[in-house]
Amino acid sequence: MLLATAPGMLLPVAPGLLLPVATGLLLAVAVAVCMVLPGPPPLPPRLLLAALRRAARWHRRRLEVLGTDVRHSQERRLRGLLPPGTAQGSDDFRERHPLTGGCADGEQGDTVAPLSLWALLRGCWGCEPPLQGSLLYLDALHAAFPQALAPRSTALLSWAPARPRAPAGWPLPTLYCSPPEAGALPSRTAALRVQLLFALRMRSLRVLEAGLASELHDALATLRSGWPELAQDLALGRLSPQNGLPEDLRGRLQELLVPDAARAAELRAECAQGFEGIAQRLWPRLQVVVVGTAHGGERLYLDALRQAECKGLPLYCPFYRAAGALLGVNLWPEEPEPRFLLCPNWAFCEFLPCPAEDEEEQRTVLLGELWEGREYRLVLTARPGEYRCRAGEVLRVAGFNKQCPVVEPVRRESQVLSVRGESIPEERFCQSLCRAVGMWPGARLIDYVCVESSLLGASSGVCAPHYEVFVELRGLRDLSEGQRYKLDHCLQEDFPVYKSFRFKGSIGPLRLHLVGAGAFAQLREALGSPVPMPRVLREERLLAVIQSTVIS
Repeated sequence: MLLATAPGMLLPVAPGLLLPVATGLLLAVAVAVCMVLPGPPPLPPRLLLAALRRAARWHRRRLEVLGTDVRHSQERRLRGLLPPGTAQGSDDFRERHPLTGGCADGEQGDTVAPLSLWALLRGCWGCEPPLQGSLLYLDALHAAFPQALAPRSTALLSWAPARPRAPAGWPLPTLYCSPPEAGALPSRTAALRVQLLFALRMRSLRVLEAGLASELHDALATLRSGWPELAQDLALGRLSPQNGLPEDLRGRLQELLVPDAARAAELRAECAQGFEGIAQRLWPRLQVVVVGTAHGGERLYLDALRQAECKGLPLYCPFYRAAGALLGVNLWPEEPEPRFLLCPNWAFCEFLPCPAEDEEEQRTVLLGELWEGREYRLVLTARPGEYRCRAGEVLRVAGFNKQCPVVEPVRRESQVLSVRGESIPEERFCQSLCRAVGMWPGARLIDYVCVESSLLGASSGVCAPHYEVFVELRGLRDLSEGQRYKLDHCLQEDFPVYKSFRFKGSIGPLRLHLVGAGAFAQLREALGSPVPMPRVLREERLLAVIQSTVIS
């Protein structure tokens, strides 16, 4: 379940939003137990979830109240982010602090400790964005899928090498069917395979959860390519040795496995029938697939999952975060396209309308001044000392919930291709690439990444600046020169500025490379941390990884 951190502040409780007396008494008893016993036992799952749902409903009602006056809520949030005595309102703040170049990187955000009684109390009465976000997520998930929070009914497929964490909410220890240390292995490939094996043991799963759509995509790709070995491990109740899995940890994890010949036979039978809709066939009670990040570079994997392995299942992305700050929550789990309600008390947000002729002279607009249907660049103040940072995100306003805007992420500005100032955004490049692949009989796009020729240095030759594109395809083992040219031709048709530069010779022909199966899983391993897939590589070491996998 996904969390980001941003310092919060306590707000007065509006009349009529107090927790019911019964819940207050329950939590008071819990506090008393905490004070008397040095190590109190965990709350029973049903009692814990009941208290969480009650607190979640309280925060949902509170959000409705805050949404009736977003200007007031934003001013209060800004005062909490500034040093005491310095806040003179948002107008004075914007006069004193110029826009800065960019926010600190890191979309996944920090982690939280496992749920305790004290954390539960903070979630009920505190106002930190991570706690509010988790509770709002749990409320939306339970309302749409009532059985989703059943004990041991969630399979976690997410790599967290620094320490165990749950990417989409509070790490409820009774919720998951796999041990937390499985996701903290030093190897991404090993972590996803171990988690997948524990998930396959549980036929009664209700939820598949991953921090990134690419993590779920790669885990199910492991199932596609390695199901005979996984079935053998299930039948024998063992964990096969593999790279990146320390032997001592393998022994501890293997103690949790028991032989299950019947489940292994079921796995073999379902995989032998193909992989379209395999998730629903392997886990007949599965209700929803939860992914922490599914926009930007992750959108390609979400679409692939929806069309193949997860066909027929709702895919739910609960949170929107930028530069490590939690900004919004998706309260509509059953809708196919994720939309996020920007919460007015989580960060102070400003927006630059798109397109902007002179961004340096343009004045930002505030949360309550947005127009439906318009696109805006996000400017963020989410942490003390980090003021008015360009987040590198473009959002589209899809509607409003009271005064709170509901937004859709459009693009990441760091992933724009530009060797002569032509500025081709990632989502539009992907559309052109998909159109070109559609002209190649039998081909299906699995993955891609782009490189500007300047990163290649002397190895790019003496030709004009150009793009190098690396693709993984299914259904084709080689590309003809005519097929390679199709992509450059599609770009010229879709982007007149690119076409004019190509005509003048100031941009050279695009070079297209075909890579082998699993190349992008290697690239994501080389990234070293669970971050959304970059579509434009900026590091030579990552370029070397993808170049080593070229087959045509």
